[in-house]
Amino acid sequence: MTAREHSMPSGHRVFAQYAHAPNALGYCGPPGSQRLQAVACGGAPDTDVVAMARQFSGAWPYQEVIALLAGIADPLDERVVRGYWIADELAGRIDRAEFGAALLSRLASQAGHYWKHLTADLLEEAAPTHNFHVFGVYPWSRLLDTGMPQPVQVLDSCRIRWGEVVGVDVDRALVRSRRLSWDGTRLSLGPEQDDPADYRVPEGTFVHDLVVGDRVAVHWDFVCDRLDPDQVERLALQTEWQLAQTNRRLEREATTTSPKRTDGNVSRIP
Repeated sequence: MTAREHSMPSGHRVFAQYAHAPNALGYCGPPGSQRLQAVACGGAPDTDVVAMARQFSGAWPYQEVIALLAGIADPLDERVVRGYWIADELAGRIDRAEFGAALLSRLASQAGHYWKHLTADLLEEAAPTHNFHVFGVYPWSRLLDTGMPQPVQVLDSCRIRWGEVVGVDVDRALVRSRRLSWDGTRLSLGPEQDDPADYRVPEGTFVHDLVVGDRVAVHWDFVCDRLDPDQVERLALQTEWQLAQTNRRLEREATTTSPKRTDGNVSRIP
C-alpha cells in the first residue's frame, strides 16, 4: 500500500471500487466518474467521497441503516461498505426483519418510481445487502416474463458476481464464474463459465497485481475487488438465499392473471 492510499479511509476506497462501474455507465450516482475511479485506484485523496456517496440513491440509504443498526457512526466505515456490497460479516449480524422495517420507515416519505416496490409485502425478502436491492427493489425481476434477455442481463450485471481469475492480459481478465439463469419460472446460478472482464482504468487498477488464481468480485463486467475464501462463501450463501426469496415471490405472482409486459415497460436502471 502506498503512502497516498494511507491518506484516505479504507471504506471510501472500497465504496469507490464497487460503485465505479454503474456510475461510469451512467446508471447511478453523480457525474464525475473519473474522480471515483481515481479513488478506487488509491489516488485522489482530496475527493469528497462522502458527498459523492450520498448521491447514490440506492447504496447510501442502505449503508446509513446498516451503520445505525450496527452502532457504527460512519456509513462509509469499511465494515458497512463490505456488508452492503458483498454481504460481508457485518451484514450477517444484522436482523433482517429489523433492517427491513428500518429501511421502509426511513424511505416511506420517498415513495415513488425508484422505491415503489419497497413495501411491507416485500419485507420477507429484505436483507442489508446489495442483492436485496437488485432482486427485490429494482423492477427487473418483475420483467422476466417478457421473454426478452434484458432483465436477466441487468440482474446478472448489477449483482456482485464472484469468480476465479483464469487469465490476465494487459487490460482484461478472464473470470470463471456462475452466471444468472432464467428457465421461464425460476432464477438460478448456472454452471461455471469463463467470461472476459475489464480491470484497468486510465488511473490504474482497483486490484493491484492481479494474477491467475485470484478470487475476485465483478460488477458490471469490471473486476472491482479481491476476495478471500470467507468472503466468497458469505456472498455465495447470501446470493442463494436472496434468489430463493425472489423465486417464492415470482411463483406467487405467476398464479395471478395479468397482461404480458412488453418492451415498452422496460426502462434504464432507476
